[in-house]
Amino acid sequence: MSYLAAAAIAFGITFLGELPDKSLFASLVLGTRYRPLYVWTGAAAAFAVHMAIAVTAGQLISLLPRHLVDAIVAALFLAGAGYLWITSFRQQHPKEADAARQGNPPPSFPRIAGTSFGVVFLAEWGDITQITTANLAARSNPVAVFAGSTLALWLIAALAVTLGAKSLDLIPMAWVRRITATILLVLGIYTALTALTG
Repeated sequence: MSYLAAAAIAFGITFLGELPDKSLFASLVLGTRYRPLYVWTGAAAAFAVHMAIAVTAGQLISLLPRHLVDAIVAALFLAGAGYLWITSFRQQHPKEADAARQGNPPPSFPRIAGTSFGVVFLAEWGDITQITTANLAARSNPVAVFAGSTLALWLIAALAVTLGAKSLDLIPMAWVRRITATILLVLGIYTALTALTG
């Protein structure tokens, strides 16, 4: 797979996978309370660290025999597809981020960026986008996967802090999850067939 193709696939899957995610809502709530650029800086740094961890995990997986890697990646893609499909039928409610409340003086850039980093960093552990990125990095160019996934997360964070909560009513999140689940299902089936025939 070429560098651009790997980056484009990582971007698309990560973008769709992150839309209905808790980190989006955390960034959105923080963005309505504080300067959007400050919030975005902290969230973007947290996303970059998580994608670096995911790509590293994917590279460790890639040290295993190729057919075993394909089987593991296929199973994780299929599990991710199942998870997204099942959760697409649940009611989604953005939660208030009480961690965003701070004192009376105007908060400084380090304080807002640090709070945003902490909230997003904790929210992203074990997230579907982190697992998907690790899977893609096990099979593709890790630099391309990191670039595509990180850019997608940065764009999501930028949209969250600038568009506001009212725009979420216009996006059918259940269908975003179902589309992402279908893409992961196709990738899972393709990888499983590669594992069986390779």
